[in-house]
Amino acid sequence: MDAQSLIARRIAQELRDGMLVNLGIGIPTLVANFVPKGIHVFFQSENGLIGTGPVPETGMALPWLTDAGGKPVTALPGASTFDSAMSFGLIRGGHLDLTVLGGLQVDQHGRLANWMVPGKMVPGMGGAMDLVAGAKRVIVAMQHTAKGRPKIVRECSLPLTSDRPVDLVVTELAVIGFPDGRATLLETTEGVTVEEVVAATEAELAIPSEVAGASRAQPAPERAPSSPIGETV
Repeated sequence: MDAQSLIARRIAQELRDGMLVNLGIGIPTLVANFVPKGIHVFFQSENGLIGTGPVPETGMALPWLTDAGGKPVTALPGASTFDSAMSFGLIRGGHLDLTVLGGLQVDQHGRLANWMVPGKMVPGMGGAMDLVAGAKRVIVAMQHTAKGRPKIVRECSLPLTSDRPVDLVVTELAVIGFPDGRATLLETTEGVTVEEVVAATEAELAIPSEVAGASRAQPAPERAPSSPIGETV
């Protein structure tokens, strides 16, 4: 399975029955393809659609059904369409249970940068700032590195999307949370060691004594007595 699908499949495990969920453009749209059996969620696209289904099969796309990035989507039976004002009323009103967004960088305190690269043409911030501020829970879906450079960093060099920390970052290597504002390794992908995650991460990671899915290439360093979570590397 490719890296993007691995990320989307893991995020789909965070879905709960009855949730209203916004999927951003890019990797987040793939989450709709991995909804667990028996779970019914309502996917919302910020351009005005509730009831988004999986990405259409080749040849089955409809030109009037797109996500916020203009990519083809499907609509499930009972789907509802509405204008942007209503859509952003839902977002800003705190009605979204979860948003899944792509990311350019996330710092060690969980702050996200995902809307622009200085000096490059961008169409605008879209709904990213509203989504990070308004959703009850925020998950970032992104690959762990870009061109060999870590995307989970000590401090973002790109403009922040919001000062509010995200709840979870899911990459093809690991799942990282931010309890008490501290980047903490929660899981590793099958076959990935803790050491490999650390090597691909610039931010300081708190590593609990037990990490789900983790195998270690070598014995872990002893935890510092002063650290209530685990060692920091």
